[in-house]
Amino acid sequence: MGAWFWLKRYLLAAVPLFAILAAVAWFNGSSTREDYTSAALWALAAAGLFTYGHWRRYRLTMPCASCNDIDAGKPRGQD
Repeated sequence: MGAWFWLKRYLLAAVPLFAILAAVAWFNGSSTREDYTSAALWALAAAGLFTYGHWRRYRLTMPCASCNDIDAGKPRGQD
């Protein structure tokens, strides 16, 4: 998985989160520039942690031949 995949995943997390946080600030009646800046910073930080967690889990998985074929040890016809 290349950098483009992880960038898309980051943006798919950050943009909706910013929209939710900005909407909450707007519904609370505070629509100043600081509120939207705060929503953007929180969205960027949360999306960064989310993407980093998934990237780290992806990088730490070890390839395992037996994991790829779990059903290899079962006799045929048994599920």
